Amino acid sequence: MKIIQKLKISDFYKADPIPRKVFTKVNKLLRSADLFRYIGNKPSDSEAALLEKDFTKYLGVKYALALNSCSSAMFLSLICCGVKPGDKVLVPAFTFTAVPSAIVHAGAIPVLVECNERYCIDIDDLKKKISPETKILLLSHMRGHTSDMDSIIKLCKENNITLIEDSAHSLGVLWNGKPVGTYGKVGCYSFQSYKIINAGEGGILVTNDEDVIVKAIYLSGAYEKMYEKHFVKSRLFEKYQNTLPAFNLRMDNISAAIIRPQIKEIDKKVVIYNKNYRYLKGALSTSKHIDVPGIDPRERMAPDSIQFNLKDLNIKQAKIFMDKMREKGISLYVFGVNENNARVFWNWRYLKDIPSLEKTRSMLKFACDMRLPIFFRKPQLDYIANVILTTLDEILKV
Repeated sequence: MKIIQKLKISDFYKADPIPRKVFTKVNKLLRSADLFRYIGNKPSDSEAALLEKDFTKYLGVKYALALNSCSSAMFLSLICCGVKPGDKVLVPAFTFTAVPSAIVHAGAIPVLVECNERYCIDIDDLKKKISPETKILLLSHMRGHTSDMDSIIKLCKENNITLIEDSAHSLGVLWNGKPVGTYGKVGCYSFQSYKIINAGEGGILVTNDEDVIVKAIYLSGAYEKMYEKHFVKSRLFEKYQNTLPAFNLRMDNISAAIIRPQIKEIDKKVVIYNKNYRYLKGALSTSKHIDVPGIDPRERMAPDSIQFNLKDLNIKQAKIFMDKMREKGISLYVFGVNENNARVFWNWRYLKDIPSLEKTRSMLKFACDMRLPIFFRKPQLDYIANVILTTLDEILKV
């Protein structure tokens, strides 16, 4: 394989570029100083409210609420769906620490569920973990890998479990043609810099449930009658007036103005991400020491990163492999040997009881994680594949 272009670690940390039209809008906002979302007298005066309207249209849902993070969206979703202190909430064991943290923030107890070699929730273990005490499943689509939604929806209906989707990595992902994040009672998305929409920080909550959106608007910080500055009409606002605390988790107009033009870029990016992912997957799959999970035909991915499992290596060799990748300018982590990785459940020491979860532990020990920035093309992908394959061969010949 011909090596055309080398890479540096910093290349993997470059966020997606911001569209030019964003600068015009942000400069106008700065000159006006109208940065607070509740500026003006009507929803159309607010970039945040307009973002909510745009998002409902893009996803085909009734309601959306712009917030300061996806973590805030999950926290509010749990409360709006009736989670009380001490309640147990099911959650996949392979996810980012922010997900169980949102459960802890709500005063509830995370119940970790095994994940499989496709990085998705294990349906058999999910069935075992369901009990009369567990009424909520906070389903994290970690790294954009969609679990078997057909089976999950069926299980939730049969057991009267409310589904909340952590879709931080799944904007642009479809399951059976429907946007991931719109299957549950609430869906939560992220606009952190390393997501498909780059706003630095920010999140959004979407739902078709009137009760949820009204509660969430109040809880997010819509004091007095600020709810009138949302594109939401409901008699429930009067019902809940002054009955809910205000956590002040609102999004500001600057963040919303950065996000809005990028919605139109999502589907274009998805095409590029899938092209790059499939190309690199094909190259890596030529090695008997690498397992890149297959793509479920029911899913349209939006892969801004790639994960694969190492085979035939021990932990020491996996550590050597990761270190050599970084020496050669490739930002690749092996979850199980990357000390203090926030995506490894045994590092969540704030949980009172960390279960053994041998299936997930075994998978994570040798699972690799690497970002694929939107501007990578064939030369960069060829270099990555060449370095990975030759390094593995070198290690396993020792």
